[in-house]
Amino acid sequence: MKILLVVPVILAMPLFSQPRPARDTSQPIDEEYTKKIREYTTEPFFNSPLTDYLPASKTVPTPKAVLGDIAGAPGILPYAEEVYRYMRMLEAASPRVKVFSIGKTEEGREMIAVAVADEKLLAKLDENRARLAKLADPRTIHLDDAEAEKLVAASTPIYYITGTIHSPETGAPTALMELAYRLAVDESAYIKFIRENTITLITPVVEVDGRDRMVDIYKWHLANPGKQWPPLIYWGHYVGHDNNRDAMGLTLALTRNVLHTFVGWKAQVLHDLHESVPYLYDNTVGDGPYNAWIDPILAGEWQMMGWNNVSEMTTFGMPGVFTHGTFDTWSPSYLMFIAAMHNGISRLYETFGNGGADTEERTLEPGEFARTWYKQNPPLPKAKWSQRNNNNYEETGLLTGLAYFSANKQLFLRNFYLKSKRSIEKARKEGPAAYVFTADDPRPGAQADLLRMLQEQGCEISRAGAPFTVLMLPKKAPPKRGPAEGSDGAKEASESKPDEKPKPKPKPEPRTFPAGSYVLRMDQPYSRIADALLDYQYWAPNDPQKDIYDDTGWTFGELGNVQVARVTDAKVLDAGMHAVEGSVTAPGGVEGTGGIFLINHNADNALVTLRYRFPDAAFQAAEEPFEAAGHKFNRGSLIVRNVPAGDLDKAGAELGVQAYAVVEPPGVKTHPLRAARIAVMHTWFSTQSDGWWRMEFDRLKIPYDYISTQTVAAAPSGPGGLRSKYDVIVFPPGIRSAQAVVNGLPMYGNPLPWKVTPLTPNLGKTDETDDMRPGLGWSGLDRLQEFVRQGGLLITASDSDSFAVTLGFTPGVGIAPAQKLKVTGSALRSKTVDAASPIVYGYADNLAIFASNPPVFSLSNMAGGGGGGRRNNPEEHQRPTGRGTADDPDVPQGRTPSDIPEEPHAEPWEALPLTDEQLRNPVNVIPPAARPRVVLRYADTKELLVSGLLDNGGELAQHAAIIDAPYGAGHVVLFSNNPFWRAETKGSYFLVFNAIMNFDNLDAGRKLAVR
Repeated sequence: MKILLVVPVILAMPLFSQPRPARDTSQPIDEEYTKKIREYTTEPFFNSPLTDYLPASKTVPTPKAVLGDIAGAPGILPYAEEVYRYMRMLEAASPRVKVFSIGKTEEGREMIAVAVADEKLLAKLDENRARLAKLADPRTIHLDDAEAEKLVAASTPIYYITGTIHSPETGAPTALMELAYRLAVDESAYIKFIRENTITLITPVVEVDGRDRMVDIYKWHLANPGKQWPPLIYWGHYVGHDNNRDAMGLTLALTRNVLHTFVGWKAQVLHDLHESVPYLYDNTVGDGPYNAWIDPILAGEWQMMGWNNVSEMTTFGMPGVFTHGTFDTWSPSYLMFIAAMHNGISRLYETFGNGGADTEERTLEPGEFARTWYKQNPPLPKAKWSQRNNNNYEETGLLTGLAYFSANKQLFLRNFYLKSKRSIEKARKEGPAAYVFTADDPRPGAQADLLRMLQEQGCEISRAGAPFTVLMLPKKAPPKRGPAEGSDGAKEASESKPDEKPKPKPKPEPRTFPAGSYVLRMDQPYSRIADALLDYQYWAPNDPQKDIYDDTGWTFGELGNVQVARVTDAKVLDAGMHAVEGSVTAPGGVEGTGGIFLINHNADNALVTLRYRFPDAAFQAAEEPFEAAGHKFNRGSLIVRNVPAGDLDKAGAELGVQAYAVVEPPGVKTHPLRAARIAVMHTWFSTQSDGWWRMEFDRLKIPYDYISTQTVAAAPSGPGGLRSKYDVIVFPPGIRSAQAVVNGLPMYGNPLPWKVTPLTPNLGKTDETDDMRPGLGWSGLDRLQEFVRQGGLLITASDSDSFAVTLGFTPGVGIAPAQKLKVTGSALRSKTVDAASPIVYGYADNLAIFASNPPVFSLSNMAGGGGGGRRNNPEEHQRPTGRGTADDPDVPQGRTPSDIPEEPHAEPWEALPLTDEQLRNPVNVIPPAARPRVVLRYADTKELLVSGLLDNGGELAQHAAIIDAPYGAGHVVLFSNNPFWRAETKGSYFLVFNAIMNFDNLDAGRKLAVR
């Protein structure tokens, strides 16, 4: 603790001379603007010497030229286009500003990056970038430290700032407008020092679609005083808060645009602005555990920059500035972590916002204003807070950070080079040497998809020209966890025998990879992002960090159902291989002749795209494996007719789907695969999770209608009802509770519209309503049950399972409350229970699935009794008190002992067998054809964890993971896991697609109970 307390003092000292904050008295100030700054700042100590004035310019416009008032003024939130207009006005007026378009959003709105620096630096951006590129890839200078020093001395670093990725956090755009002005205009020694030593790059609005919607909401609020305003139900086109969890999967346009900008400019820092806590939390330092794949140099840089910020702003007398906190820096999914995984420095501020531009009295919780060792000048318990206060804190923090960075630019440039160099040396030092993607992977499409994502991250992919052999350790047995108190690991540890001899250390064994295998060599600059995404993660249940911020496991090979080999043998680097030019693709097309086409079902997601590419063609699924045309085909393989061979060949080549033409169909039982009509249903209180589902449906070109629970409630009953329009309704997670789905939002107060109007032109384009408050209602519930009874398929997952189970869609299925189970965004192992079910067509056993505190299913053959609670494992069985040992029967005295009938036994994923007593008058017995069918279960305790955190996994082990529950003429398919999550779970997608494609034949291959 003593060391931590002296760190701020030591690290606050700049390594080179740095001017102190003081305005240039020879430069006039903008009197009117400065007066407004002081008027809108609610207390003098909520400002600093860096932001309590604005320098004047006769030629460069201030933000007032667009806003009509100063940055941070009450009642003013600019649209993104207004922010851009101002930045381009700056560019036109000053040679110190350049604006670059960096891409478009899903809805076609522009994203920009604004470079601000001395005009001499901006005039030589390309030359500077060329030098930085050599530091970013030391292979270009043969890892020559002396040459690197010359480049460091000649180069100017780039500090990249991004704002408003989270749309309700509204302050950053105006702060960054004013910051750009200050950096371009202010002639004080402090600002000139920044301008002459650092190129500041600014993306003022990251989530542009959501920003414009948020401004609409705020304008509605201003136009309707005294009324409740609609919550921001949609941010971006697909996801809300989780747009800051996409730095691994790179599925959102905003993430890719920022990544390409950071990597393309060879920037050293990515600093993302957020708003949530008082008054400025520099969570750069955060808390443990730190991500296991970062370079230790980065951890030191976090400490240096974070504590310097605290020190500087504390000397200004600004309360509530702190670092450290409770944010664990484990997951690499955050936008800022693009820098951490590409040899830069990731930074993030949380400042205090009001969710708009109103000035309000804010009262804090005791924990927020308490003094701690890392928060010696805490926030005030109560304060009048304005958007101008927020802007002051954001700008002051950024300027002090920029000044410290500028004073130590050579240190940070040298570290940039060293981190890049150490990433290259990693292959032969700490390892691994490479990740290998074998050429005989049964899912070449999934393999290519994962490799393309890694290429997008900047990773180089090579391909082996011949077979090669390396030494590899045999796969380890599942780790014994614990010994945290109460955990399964503690139990296992206590049961270990003291006289057991330690097992011999496993010896490496040779493995040969075939020609054509892909190799991701780790002797490249961006090896760390590949290592972080492809390796396994382990979060100990007894880790001292209990406030886990996000997911703990994400191994992309496992969750993508792709074979990935981590190779530590450096001989792999000597194998004959060549660099892959362009994007990796899977082979596809048509081989052979004939009018019937056979396609092996391998659960590649492109198969569902192919089905909808030819909606009128005849597709059939084989219910058993077969051989034809010299190839083996899995159960579920596609038999296609009525498609021209040329069209199928073209589609197959594009999608990476291989088809084989034959004259005669195989002699195997089949059923049709119709192009199901799909609806994705959402509530009006949360659309965050369904966005990940919609995004992938759109990417794979699966047509669907996007409907709300209100749409279902308004549907008629009978012939013109839901079943006449849809075959499948998907209800993704994120429902809060079954009761909330039915009731909706509280009906107090005024209606909450979400629709396009002249006042709110950016709302309602995804879905719209006159009032967000009403829910499904009991009539809507009846319509949904009618849909299933009439032959429709309802798909639920994770927490939306509780809706189906609680409200009577799944007789015989229950959800048992977890006792001590803890699964925090982890990859878990599953086992196939019923390989004949169409839901698992194309899958092998041992699939890794994603779960986060999933529902624990239990089953019963009796209706009305739920699933009977969580099933105890056999070792948990307890006999009644009586004579004998724990394994002996009791013996009543005074009579001849009676034979004790054997108790019914079933595995945890099964329903208990029916007893003779239950069958005497089986009113509540579910008929065999109507009983829930378990398709997939969770693995045994010892092999359940794949990656992440799992504690007390015995509560979940062996329980059902996927259940197909008949209901009337239709089905409800329950996923305990979440098959669609942040594009990290692509290996699970086809479980859902199989259900959709086989919606009217889900009973195929089913074996019914005798009684």
